[in-house]
Amino acid sequence: MSAISLQGISKRYKDHVAVESLDLDVQAGEFMVLVGPSGCGKSTTLRMIAGLEDISEGRLLIGGRDVTHAEPHERDIAMVFQSYALYPHMTVYMNMAFGLLRTSALSRSEVDQRVQEAARRLQITELLQRRPNELSGGQRQRVAIGRALVRKPKVFLFDEPLSNLDAKLRTHMRGELERLHAELGITIVYVTHDQVEAMTLGTRIAVMDRGHLRQVGAPMEVYRRPANRFVASFIGSPEMNFLPVPETLTEGRAWLNAQYGEAAIQPGAVLGLRPEELTLVPSAGASSAPLSWPGVVQRVERLGAEAYAQIRVGGADVLVRTEADAALQAEQAIVLAPAMARLRVFDAQTGAMLAARG
Repeated sequence: MSAISLQGISKRYKDHVAVESLDLDVQAGEFMVLVGPSGCGKSTTLRMIAGLEDISEGRLLIGGRDVTHAEPHERDIAMVFQSYALYPHMTVYMNMAFGLLRTSALSRSEVDQRVQEAARRLQITELLQRRPNELSGGQRQRVAIGRALVRKPKVFLFDEPLSNLDAKLRTHMRGELERLHAELGITIVYVTHDQVEAMTLGTRIAVMDRGHLRQVGAPMEVYRRPANRFVASFIGSPEMNFLPVPETLTEGRAWLNAQYGEAAIQPGAVLGLRPEELTLVPSAGASSAPLSWPGVVQRVERLGAEAYAQIRVGGADVLVRTEADAALQAEQAIVLAPAMARLRVFDAQTGAMLAARG
């Protein structure tokens, strides 16, 4: 049985549709990440699961129970907000214990046991008598997570919980969330616009765009075999390269047609390759490659151990990942060879992926 089942869920406002006919099952113990750009409907979807937004159409089941119109406190969920939403006048201990003391039948000793256990797991025991204004951003985030943990709900909901932290602390907190999920086996639905968070945390990721679910799958499955051009461009940093297939690419067309069929490779189709799937080759070896493109270096960005070179190929600019000490400079003529096992073909009009080899 799925921990959460969204069946044809929609959210409509007077002037627009925020989420349209969304179907998604989240399995017990899964770390599901809803990812997409601002305004794609991911936070609205999370708020509908939490009961903070009414569902315009469809059914929502949690633990097999229909909670489409249930109040938030009847859903057995806990939510961690982007803003932490801590009570400023209460200690950390009371922030974590307050909800249980008010709404549960647990004794004070049972509540204390839960708070102490959550504090130990989150390494905030020494902070229990402090108030939120005495804490760092990362510490406040841990308290917000601890407040959710003590409730032991069926589902944990996270709404961009790391977006207010600096880059170093975000990396650290990603590791903490991953550890908690592995240790406790909890079910998490996590919303973010950061595809790095999605790729590193998710058991599966659900990519959303303009209120629609575009693809669901394991992170590397989505990365390697995106269902369409939107997913291909959104997942991955830097994003995938796209090269049109004009008639002038005669040198590679015979090979492409043999691999994919004449119907797929036609003028107007678009090839997709990630920066690590293009290799710089010596001009002398280009003739032996099944497919190779001459190009001209536009610029090189060196990032420590690696570099990204922007190469003009025909009328398109592509990024190529290479070693930082590669001898490249602007206006240099080079030859690129694509990784054949990763070549993808997209329809130029619809964006749908027509074919992929790897």
